[in-house]
Amino acid sequence: MKVVFHENFYRIYTSDPAASAGRMESIVEVIESKIEFVSAQPATEKDIAEAHTKTHIDSVRQSGLYEIAGLAAGGAIQAATIGLAEPAFGLIRPPGHHASADSSWG
Repeated sequence: MKVVFHENFYRIYTSDPAASAGRMESIVEVIESKIEFVSAQPATEKDIAEAHTKTHIDSVRQSGLYEIAGLAAGGAIQAATIGLAEPAFGLIRPPGHHASADSSWG
């Protein structure tokens, strides 16, 4: 199995308990000897614009989270692409599962 990951995902980006320090580190520690890591690459702005409005993208940029959110989005795209051919998982943060075209939370 390939796991898409980047060390920048260790960074704390919010005060939400789900994003607390140590969570990603614990996961990596348990699986690192069992899987192949693939380094996440940032999504292009074109990729991001396929899912989000310009207003939302600008808002994320202004909040200072664009770089980490773009890296997470790119990692999700990579995991999905790899998953078409073999087992894959995106070990990414922020996860983005609460995002919509013009908002995000969680």
